[in-house]
Amino acid sequence: MAKRDYYDVLDVKKSSTSEQIKAAYRKQALKYHPDKNKGDKASEEKFKEASEAYHVLSDKGRKQNYDNFGHAAFENGAGGRGGFGNFDFSNSFSDIFEDFFSDFGGGSGRRSRKTNFRGSDLRYDLSITLEEAYTGKKQDIKFSTSEKCNTCKGSGSKPGHDSGSCSMCGGHGQVRSNQGFFTVQQTCPQCSGTGEEITNPCNDCSGQGKKQASKRLSVTIPKGVDDGTRIRLAGKGEAGTKGAGNGDLYLFINVYSHDLFKRSDENLFFEYPISIADAALGTFLEIPTIDGVKAKIKIPAGTQSGKQFRLKGKGMPYMRGSGNGDLYVEVNTEVPVSLNREQKELLEKFRKIENEKSNPSIKKFFQKAKSFWKN
Repeated sequence: MAKRDYYDVLDVKKSSTSEQIKAAYRKQALKYHPDKNKGDKASEEKFKEASEAYHVLSDKGRKQNYDNFGHAAFENGAGGRGGFGNFDFSNSFSDIFEDFFSDFGGGSGRRSRKTNFRGSDLRYDLSITLEEAYTGKKQDIKFSTSEKCNTCKGSGSKPGHDSGSCSMCGGHGQVRSNQGFFTVQQTCPQCSGTGEEITNPCNDCSGQGKKQASKRLSVTIPKGVDDGTRIRLAGKGEAGTKGAGNGDLYLFINVYSHDLFKRSDENLFFEYPISIADAALGTFLEIPTIDGVKAKIKIPAGTQSGKQFRLKGKGMPYMRGSGNGDLYVEVNTEVPVSLNREQKELLEKFRKIENEKSNPSIKKFFQKAKSFWKN
């Protein structure tokens, strides 16, 4: 199902201020929060939808990207061999989730607001070949992220200036309001619960403490990675606010399908077609392996189609451990579809000898069939 427009989800306009967006989100979050609608899956989905919309529209950089490109700005649709999108929204919502502990009576205490500004995690999809998965590789990746402002060192204030106490909450980080007979304690909307207010914002980052930047990173893909492997690069995600730590970068590995080999865990498989004569008389085969070296195997006389031969240690490396998996070669007997006169004469002669010889397995089958017909 297509995603709804984030502005429609929160019932706000593009021109709405950050406070109006936050107020609209709070209204929906209070209405659909799971603690208030236990067991209601529809409300849970609406809560998640509103939270996702707020995550994007509450951040200046993400909002601008969404206004320019819509949902495509956060999807891996850039083409090529890599792309990134936001991976984990939970950290961005932690400050709002904590408000619900007081709104719904779900907790007895609050942790320090200053620990909730860790940067968002990022996701980068990287596609490699099976050969690259076998050997491992180093690759440079480039992506857009937010980095700590060098001018203010992430504080958001001009160098030489400190932030002051919030004028709305007096530095407490919380405000109280009366709702009928109840007094509700909530996070201060002006300082987002920090208790601080930037009175002299940094000129380079406009008081955000971070700026959007294009980042290049050299990453190492270990040998043996499989399709779907996730690699975590700690601290390589988006910069945190108020000097908090960075999020993480997650590499999601996609391994292209191979023309020859099929993979199952650390084992490799492929099919090798052989002639009737080779299957009947036996032969030696040169087998290609993933490391580029040929291996030789003996096909015994009378080998049946579908027989598998195992080459120990010729599969993929174990990513966590030593050694390799195995390579399994399945031989399939190819029946010729076009015969010349000499081939036909030889096969006719062969069939005559076979009939005279009375092959035991064929004779046994007809005995069973005769008994079945008789019954």
